[in-house]
Amino acid sequence: MSSPWHAHFDSLQKQVSSPPIVAAGKLVRGIGLTLEAVGCQLPVGSQCLVQTIEGEIEAEVVGFGADITYLMPTEAVRGIVPGSRVMPLNRQSGLAVGMGLLGRVVDGNGNPLDGLGEIKTETRVPTTRPPINPLIRRAITQPMDVGVRAINALNTVGVGQRMGLFAGSGVGKSVLLGMMTRGCEADVVVVGLVGERGREVKEFIHDILTEEERARAVVVAAPADTSPLMRLKGCETAVTIAEYFRDQGLKVLLLIDSLTRYAMAQREIALAVGEPPATKGYPPSVFARLPALVERAGNGSEKQGSITAFYTVLTEGDDLQDPIADAARAILDGHVVLSRTLADSGHYPAIDIEASISRVMPMVVSDEHQQMARRVRQVYSNYKQNQDLISIGAYAKGSDPRIDLAIRAEPAINAFLQQGMKNVLPYDECLEGMAALAKGLGQG
Repeated sequence: MSSPWHAHFDSLQKQVSSPPIVAAGKLVRGIGLTLEAVGCQLPVGSQCLVQTIEGEIEAEVVGFGADITYLMPTEAVRGIVPGSRVMPLNRQSGLAVGMGLLGRVVDGNGNPLDGLGEIKTETRVPTTRPPINPLIRRAITQPMDVGVRAINALNTVGVGQRMGLFAGSGVGKSVLLGMMTRGCEADVVVVGLVGERGREVKEFIHDILTEEERARAVVVAAPADTSPLMRLKGCETAVTIAEYFRDQGLKVLLLIDSLTRYAMAQREIALAVGEPPATKGYPPSVFARLPALVERAGNGSEKQGSITAFYTVLTEGDDLQDPIADAARAILDGHVVLSRTLADSGHYPAIDIEASISRVMPMVVSDEHQQMARRVRQVYSNYKQNQDLISIGAYAKGSDPRIDLAIRAEPAINAFLQQGMKNVLPYDECLEGMAALAKGLGQG
């Protein structure tokens, strides 16, 4: 006869879910970035350990075909031999998050890189979650101060907006991100440095961020020399951390440098497992993953905070019609375009106000602010359109009063749009400067 204790333990045992027993497999092929294994039936996205002659390396399941399971290592592949054992890694899924992340630097898996010991976390959250119902999101109604005059005045950003920074290489995207990090009004700043130079990671942490800013920032670093899987996870980890702080009711600024490297990492993985290329070598899965990542930012419900996101987009060869740039522009709430011509002439930040636009600006600024910004744009654009004529002396003074005004106002507008990389200008000061500038331009 069984005792009550036995019955009690039986009931408790039924409540504990035991992990499925998965047999270990072996490697049969390794080409380029992918490893092919047989004998292990693991779900896509699960982790496993591959035994090598130099120890063990971690890999992730990225696809399957017939009896073959495709693995992607998270680190450099060394010591792989045919028949290497593949063992499932039974550990808690998800990303460890908590307030202990503030002031820390982590890699794409959430492991510390700064040598400051273990991170105290409170819970684990999945790196992918169902999309927020758009009907429960709060509307974007208040402006956000980013400390950059050309953005605050002429391309005003709202709290919960997703903006893109479009530029070629070496035009000043990373410096502009640093300026916004210093000048923003946010409780938490989450920075994802994905696929960029390793030097930039240290520079960003030590030179761009002050001690005070570092205390409220989380940096996720997955430089260019890491595996494509790590770069992919770096972006998703940064967004997951930002979502955690948003769920705590905080105002979060999310900076990702760059969205193009995320797309390139997905391209490398997809092509390696046999997905056909579509547009300029990018497979269809890239264009499916971009909006899935971008849409995770934004305002939450009434009980949640907000994520204001800036994504840098590298336009290869300064081509704004690049497939990734085009896809990103269509799904973002506005774009700031950095011009190489302006950068070459020493105009920093090299923001091309003609090509830049904030789609939520009419909802977050007053009518007066909107009219002043429109007037400054009109005069600036008038000068740019006739610049060639003016430069070669083909324009006769007095021929067109609008062009005469644009020539007179051009030095003042240029001075207004320029700003030192360490200068932080509050929102109200930017408006006062624009009001004084617009007053001298008269009515359009």
